[in-house]
Amino acid sequence: MSDPYFYQPAQGHGLPHDPFNAIVGPRPIGWISTRSASGMLNLAPYSFFNAFNYTPPLIGFASLGRKDTLVNIEETGEFVWNLATRPLAEAMNASCAAAPPEVDEFQLAGLTPQPSNIVSVPRVAESPVAFECKRSQIIRLHGASGVETNSWLILGEVVGVHIARELLRDGIYDTAGSHTILRGGGPADYFEITPDSLFRMTRPSYP
Repeated sequence: MSDPYFYQPAQGHGLPHDPFNAIVGPRPIGWISTRSASGMLNLAPYSFFNAFNYTPPLIGFASLGRKDTLVNIEETGEFVWNLATRPLAEAMNASCAAAPPEVDEFQLAGLTPQPSNIVSVPRVAESPVAFECKRSQIIRLHGASGVETNSWLILGEVVGVHIARELLRDGIYDTAGSHTILRGGGPADYFEITPDSLFRMTRPSYP
């Protein structure tokens, strides 16, 4: 193996595009709908997103800067995660526009707000999966030195789950059939989960 390319992030990567988020990927997309205290709807995708706990089920995403989504969750304590799929890719991308707070991204992206069962925030009706969430924690991130960043980690407990019935095959969620899209590296790279990318491994026993 040749000598690897090495850099210290604090001193810059020296490449045309930061490789960090390309290496940690593809990443699930946090397509988050919220409602402000005054009732204005917001919908935005976040590329730093994942699940963190089984019981209770917790998901989280990072807001780079104090965006409308963060402010709305601080105000209301609620949000909904919506699954971004290949058929919804263009609409998801449209909701990424840096629109002012008075703009409803549901309308901007041509999507339908569907009332949730538990929280006051609507889900994306066109999305096959949605998690209704209540705020668990909001944590301002800081580096190893203790210096605060301009990023916040928002964690929420999933209190309601919506799944399109066609994605439940013999009671098992069909990840491969969902056509979920994932964020890759570079300024515009995405990946799609398809059945032909599926392989299986069972957990080994020891000894």
